[in-house]
Amino acid sequence: MLKRLLIPTPLLLLFATMLAAQDADQKEILNSIEAKSDHYWDIAKTIWDYAELGYLEFKSSKLLQDELSSAGFKVETGVAGIPTAFIASFGSGNPVIGILAEFDALPGISQDVATEPKERPGSNAAHACGHHLFGTASSAAAIAIKDWLAKSGTQGTIRLYGTPAEEGGGGKVYMVRAGLFDDVDAVLHWHPGDENEADASSSLANKSAKFRFYGVASHASFSPEKGRSALDAVEAMNFMVNQMREHVQMESRIHYVITRGGEAPNVVPAFAEVFYYCRHPEMDIVKENFERIVKTAEGAALGTGVRMDYEVIHGLYNLLPNEKLARVMHHNLQLVGGVEYNEEETVFAERIAETLPGKDNKSISSASDIKDFMVIEKGSGGSTDVGDVSWIVPTAGLGTATWVPGTSAHTWQAVAAGGMSIGKKGAMVAAKTLALTGIDIFRNPNLCKEAKAELDRRRGNGFKYEPLLGDREPPLDYRK
Repeated sequence: MLKRLLIPTPLLLLFATMLAAQDADQKEILNSIEAKSDHYWDIAKTIWDYAELGYLEFKSSKLLQDELSSAGFKVETGVAGIPTAFIASFGSGNPVIGILAEFDALPGISQDVATEPKERPGSNAAHACGHHLFGTASSAAAIAIKDWLAKSGTQGTIRLYGTPAEEGGGGKVYMVRAGLFDDVDAVLHWHPGDENEADASSSLANKSAKFRFYGVASHASFSPEKGRSALDAVEAMNFMVNQMREHVQMESRIHYVITRGGEAPNVVPAFAEVFYYCRHPEMDIVKENFERIVKTAEGAALGTGVRMDYEVIHGLYNLLPNEKLARVMHHNLQLVGGVEYNEEETVFAERIAETLPGKDNKSISSASDIKDFMVIEKGSGGSTDVGDVSWIVPTAGLGTATWVPGTSAHTWQAVAAGGMSIGKKGAMVAAKTLALTGIDIFRNPNLCKEAKAELDRRRGNGFKYEPLLGDREPPLDYRK
């Protein structure tokens, strides 16, 4: 026979009071972010206009620093030996909650706010991955949390990490290597996208390098026997790597571009360069495959009679999922809700959708949906320098519909939507979700302990962080 559990009336009243206070806090935070949404959009749009490349984001970084400083944060600039990296902090003691902010653009693309390809005058770069929204919304969330900490008198520290050069520069890796996350209890992040989700998901580990070959120039027709072609070595290396593809793990991804192949057909190339990416869901496999790629370069140099060296450009760990934190993030994303289009946005989205390959796969109305929660242990697709952070600190992230459903990153369609109100709305969904998740952690420090236990279990006993990029200095000129 079931017995009714009797809870004393005073205790019920206490629970009700606590829940009411939490609801009031949530409403206040959501309202505070919404009230400043136009202001934050001005910041994001300014960074969209700047479209500064990795490690060159001086104006974008300064704009976010000034916003945080004026909000009462203490800002430390030039951290980890990177001029555009910064940490903005408020509060004291534990828990320490970090929020990541990116702000670099991509080269070789220019797009105006339009529903067809239309270059923006005077620009050869653009925010085709939405980092103008990323940095701004993360800052908005940090400011909202800071205001709540100050008003409530809650103990703890909120930090906004300004992280440059995510697009191939690995800025966060150098910040991790410098120990800037060692005392952090949890890290939150987000990324623009074409849907709303907060899965506990992984990514691909990635190691990249430029392989350079040095031969001997000669007249290609009059005296070819006196030359040693650096381009021959590049082609021999690429051939061997392509043969290697048959004998690597099926989840492996290896891709390259020839960045230098010679100057003229009638001159034996004295210098040639090829740029490689090597990816896999597990970083140990990346290390193994990368060493095999190095062997092909050595063999190519030997076989063609040239000299070879290589430079590791970046190395990224795979994202380590944290289900404990991710479920909190997902719950708050459900509270906030997705992106609702007005009439003007619907017309814009419909026209963008007509330009998308596979456009029948997603309805534009799905921008308002929240995907069901998933735990994705094995990564696929892309890589991110958030991966290194996630092996040091329990980390959770989300994506929001800042682009028209069906849009891929690094496209003109992503730039266009990210430069108008669709991007603004998606960014505010992210800011609100990050802020609610942050205060949930501050209210319940046990979440940090449970998330840390999950981190320890996932990374295994005896884990020691060793960056895949080794001891190289930040490549501050890689986009120059």
